[in-house]
Amino acid sequence: MKTCFLFPGQGAQYPGMGRDFYETSKAVRELFELASDSAKIDVKALIFEGSEEDLKQTRNTQIAVALVGAAAALCTREHGILPAAAAGFSVGEWPALAEAGVVSHADMFRLVGERGRLMDEAGKRSGGSTMSAVLFMAPEAIEKAIADAGLKQVWVANYNSPTQSVISGTEVDVAAAEIALKTAGAKRVVRLKVSGAFHSPIMAYARDGFAEAVSDVKFSDPKLELFSNVTGKRILTGAEAKELAVRQIVSPVRWIEEEAAIVASGVNHAIETGPGTVLGGLWKAVAGDLPCFPCGTLDQIASISL
Repeated sequence: MKTCFLFPGQGAQYPGMGRDFYETSKAVRELFELASDSAKIDVKALIFEGSEEDLKQTRNTQIAVALVGAAAALCTREHGILPAAAAGFSVGEWPALAEAGVVSHADMFRLVGERGRLMDEAGKRSGGSTMSAVLFMAPEAIEKAIADAGLKQVWVANYNSPTQSVISGTEVDVAAAEIALKTAGAKRVVRLKVSGAFHSPIMAYARDGFAEAVSDVKFSDPKLELFSNVTGKRILTGAEAKELAVRQIVSPVRWIEEEAAIVASGVNHAIETGPGTVLGGLWKAVAGDLPCFPCGTLDQIASISL
């Protein structure tokens, strides 16, 4: 059996997530301390005592989701389930990098904290940018509708599944795109509550600042099979991982291609190591009958039958 750990991204968070991991595992408690020290924020208080609104702030969300993803992976390993591959959605790619031994957990937490801060700031500097989910419409049809409408400041940011994508851009062009997409046949277009146009050229400020942040950090070659949001393919070297980590901020998440590459590698089941079940739903759309087990709680980990 070949296992892939899938780490969720922003949007999966909720207050109190990971509490059973923290209360049960000494290693997880040490991981929480490391995250707080590295990111210069009391992440334990944020997750266990903060409000839903606190967790929705990008500079808080990213470190919280990355930490609970790493904690879920640690507890899954403690239950004897070891991965042969790892991948993560957007900020979830960072605990995947740590899981694959590309970066240390200390560097991962520090960099994720900086990534969240920079992306939050880029959103504020944009003068008004946002994202919308487009449901029950093929990605190619979304791209065509945007092009036909002549919109230059909106892009497909997340290729989530064959029938679900997310667009990203200025508030003006996203609003125009929403109308164009509904006219072109999209069954639902839902505006997301985000602080900026993530995974688009509007995040250039964050990309440039993050390039400086990672410049002196060691990225090792992956010890597990590791897959990229930017290319949808395997990451083979530490140098490639560092370059892609910077590009990812302004590049679309090619999750459909990435999942297809994971399946083609011989993975026969995935484990969603972190809060929520969003990735499990997307996995079914590409992987078919190959299972994806949720692992956001200890009970879910204990229920896995491989």
